[in-house]
Amino acid sequence: MHTQKLDDSVLVKNYIEGDERALEVLILRHKQRIFSFIYSKVQDRDVADDIFQDTFIKVINTLKLGKYNEEGKFLPWTMRIAHNLIIDFFRKGNRMPTFQNTDEFDIFSVLGDNALSAENELIRNQIYNDVKKLVKELPEDQREVLMMRIFKDMSFKEISEQTNVSINTALGRMRYALINLRKMIDNNNIILTN
Repeated sequence: MHTQKLDDSVLVKNYIEGDERALEVLILRHKQRIFSFIYSKVQDRDVADDIFQDTFIKVINTLKLGKYNEEGKFLPWTMRIAHNLIIDFFRKGNRMPTFQNTDEFDIFSVLGDNALSAENELIRNQIYNDVKKLVKELPEDQREVLMMRIFKDMSFKEISEQTNVSINTALGRMRYALINLRKMIDNNNIILTN
């Protein structure tokens, strides 16, 4: 049976079992609808591109962690992720790069809250410094993408242009950087919530 004709739920299962091609098919199948939805809300192509890329980083991470249990409702689930990222984008307004604090790789969410008490400020600074130290231990190519994305707030398009790699390669490096960072955080017992 052709991968193209498989049901979303089968493609998700195949991807989780290691078939990278299955994810490509899912992305191509739903790209237009998801991108159009994001663009209709943000009205900016570059921002929409970024949110689209971030949506699929979240999708990939959730699937890789085995936390997907939507029983074949891949598109609504992905749209919900995109919707949450759009809300985050508007909520931060000043474009402070943060990730929502879920079970995924949302390490910097603690850095975006302006209503922190003095005690929380100290905790936040400690976490920030701990995480920054760990970032230095990442392989050069992963560290570079992570720094550009999180600390310089660059789009994946800008990162790919500056590093002379494809957007997919930049995305891959970001994903591996986050996976490695997550492992290091667990190994160093850094608690990311206060």
